[in-house]
Amino acid sequence: MLAKKYRFHSRGGVRYVYQKGKTIRTPSLSLVFAPNSRGYQRFAVVVSKKVLKSAVGRNRIRRRIYEAIRHELHEFPQPMDCVFVVFSKAVANVSFPELRQTVHDLISRSLTE
Repeated sequence: MLAKKYRFHSRGGVRYVYQKGKTIRTPSLSLVFAPNSRGYQRFAVVVSKKVLKSAVGRNRIRRRIYEAIRHELHEFPQPMDCVFVVFSKAVANVSFPELRQTVHDLISRSLTE
């Protein structure tokens, strides 16, 4: 699991990222990101009830994405606030290496923009 330090603790930060950040989309996930001045990265994963009705399923998706982020944490040279938004319930059934590659690609694209 991703350490508590690297996760958002309130909706205010997530709202700020939505308003001021840039978005990168894939068919199943999107990444909204904005620079921060905290000196470290912060992440949130949003899975709507429209994607999956079951809280157990939504939390499983969330945990898998946080684990993929944990593996890619060293890729961030500068501090950023990032919100991963899930659009498809297929993310729950994707193999972990494929999910990790998708997260890696989104992070790489965010660094070039």
